Amino acid sequence: MGKLYYTITEVAEMLEVNASLLRYWENEFDCLRPHKNKKGNRSYTQQDIDMLRKILHLTRDCGFTLSGAREQLKADTVKDEKLQLKETLTAMRNFLSDLKEQL
Repeated sequence: MGKLYYTITEVAEMLEVNASLLRYWENEFDCLRPHKNKKGNRSYTQQDIDMLRKILHLTRDCGFTLSGAREQLKADTVKDEKLQLKETLTAMRNFLSDLKEQL
């Protein structure tokens, strides 16, 4: 089991980027909001790191611009929400079908 929180230096080393790039992306992407303490030190969760990996993949590997990466992340979020809604509705339908059979 890994750590719950990582410093900006640890995350930068993990992703092999500069810490300044992480701070820049924080301003460019609304989905990145690491926790900051009173001193302003950032603490990244595993979810934050996963988002950073997605952004890195889109910008470096896929060749997206920052605005293109933003749009792609929004599209992925909409797909994820639709998939989650579909799964919830399917589970509800199955529950109601089972309930109907019991009556």
